[in-house]
Amino acid sequence: MTDAAITAAPVCKPSSAVFQALRRNRFSWIGIGLLATIILAAVFAPLLAPYDPLKQHILDRLQAPSAEFWLGTDSYGRDVLSRLLYGARISLSIGFLSVMVAMVVGSTIGILAGYIGGLFDQMVMGLVDVMLSFPTLLLGLMVAAMLGASFENLIIAIAITETAPFARIARAPTIAIKRREFVDAGRSMGFTPLRIMGAHILPNILSDIVVVASLWMASAIRTEASLAFIGLGVRPPTPTWGGMIREGFDNILNAWWLVVFPSLAILITVLALNILGDALRDAIDPKTRSQS
Repeated sequence: MTDAAITAAPVCKPSSAVFQALRRNRFSWIGIGLLATIILAAVFAPLLAPYDPLKQHILDRLQAPSAEFWLGTDSYGRDVLSRLLYGARISLSIGFLSVMVAMVVGSTIGILAGYIGGLFDQMVMGLVDVMLSFPTLLLGLMVAAMLGASFENLIIAIAITETAPFARIARAPTIAIKRREFVDAGRSMGFTPLRIMGAHILPNILSDIVVVASLWMASAIRTEASLAFIGLGVRPPTPTWGGMIREGFDNILNAWWLVVFPSLAILITVLALNILGDALRDAIDPKTRSQS
């Protein structure tokens, strides 16, 4: 077997087959459409927002939804719709960046543990099990409280809570793939462990990791909103969905829109990500594809 043949070892789950399965699953396009709409609204927030999200209209404070303020105003007279659009930028950025950091770090740890095995695997997985024993919100709360409330620290805190699941997901298939014939052939030709893990193992488990990433991004957005609600999110007056719920909670009885609209934004985003994640999982699963 030549070097080129080994390097081009087939990936277990071709992306073309996954795309075909997604195209047949009409329900998945609901999630894709909702998520695309939310992302576009966040990207073009400066064009879509009718007001500056930080500008206060004191005379119009706690105004109900109207033709002038479509989603009403908060206790400082700020336009809720504008803050909702700009808040999508923060919430989505924190969710995406924290999941990317967790995916890279956790997958690296899982691949190393699965490939090296032995005592190293036992020690790493023991630490992962300890992290998994803590509820996600509680672990994020502890880390965020130690680091302080800021955009960067929130990403770090949420990434730490999600590193362990990625390590678990990456480790199991690594143990199975490292015994495959093309991996043995690579070793016989003198390939380094780093090359084998990067060129042979990673491409074969990447689809599983992507599915987990889409599902855990929904969890990251929920965690960000929860931490912001208890005062450990991005510092005000920067708008975030969780922070908007926290600010509106004191007026929930006479200004319901302050809590309802940010909550709906979180609900729709999490729903879209879960639909997309489930569709990706079904598309990637060979058994599901064979039945469709």
